[in-house]
Amino acid sequence: MILTVTLNAALDLTYRVPRLRPHTSHRVTHAAERPGGKGINVARVLAALGHDTVVTGFAGGATGELLRRHLADGSDRITDALLPLTGDTRRTVGIVDESTGDSTQLNEPGPDVAPEEWAAFGDAYGRLLRDAKAVALCGSLPPGVPVGAYAQLVRAARAAGVPVLLDTDGEPLRRGIAARPDVVKPNATELAALTGSTEPLRAAHDARRRGAHAVAASLGPDGLLALTPDGAWRAAPPRRLTGNPTGAGDSAVAGLLSGWAEGLSWPDRVARAVALSAATVRAPAAGEFDRATYEGLLPQVKVTPA
Repeated sequence: MILTVTLNAALDLTYRVPRLRPHTSHRVTHAAERPGGKGINVARVLAALGHDTVVTGFAGGATGELLRRHLADGSDRITDALLPLTGDTRRTVGIVDESTGDSTQLNEPGPDVAPEEWAAFGDAYGRLLRDAKAVALCGSLPPGVPVGAYAQLVRAARAAGVPVLLDTDGEPLRRGIAARPDVVKPNATELAALTGSTEPLRAAHDARRRGAHAVAASLGPDGLLALTPDGAWRAAPPRRLTGNPTGAGDSAVAGLLSGWAEGLSWPDRVARAVALSAATVRAPAAGEFDRATYEGLLPQVKVTPA
């Protein structure tokens, strides 16, 4: 199985409006409610691709209960290993402007995690690693979790011999990368903030010097850059798709992890990540992708040396 870690899980609410205008009331044309947080989104895409996944992290309060009910209804390939939390799981609200396809995101900070709750998670994580083929550490840290948490979890995965992908930003990324994860998956903005360079290939080289074994950087509509010990590649979708880009980076992570689990080469993993990311733009919410779009795009994605 593939293990995904979402320390700051969320209940995702998505509202679609004909046109988003500040300082006015809006009529919502469609509303959706789903379990969310980056690692949970990754797990849902992995499950849709046919991979058994285990989701761990925290879920608490009434919102956490609702998140877990949605998770149980989503797929029999997803196992819920979320730990209870005294605080209430956060919510995120995405507002999609149907006239442009742009999305406005409102993210709550998350509940406070007590020291004993964090210690309990560390014990549970160590047990889950015993059966994992790979692990993805995804998203922000809730209040109370040490800023070096991902570094700690990367080291535990490496000690257990489990390949680990890290997808976070800011200081948790800076500290986590020093623990030498197998892959980091920043977007262009996060990579520039980490390294100080806005040129993606130069910044990816810097990120590898800081400890990452491989770097897979999301470049938005320009696709993905992968810098690995086996070479460097770039790929982009054959055409720009309009829609909701929320969760596209999470689908790219799922593409990389599923390709890893299936023994695909790096160029094939990159192609899958790009096609899945683009197909997510055509889906109504994060953690989903339009399968017809994905299957149509995959053979069209050209992967070239960077």
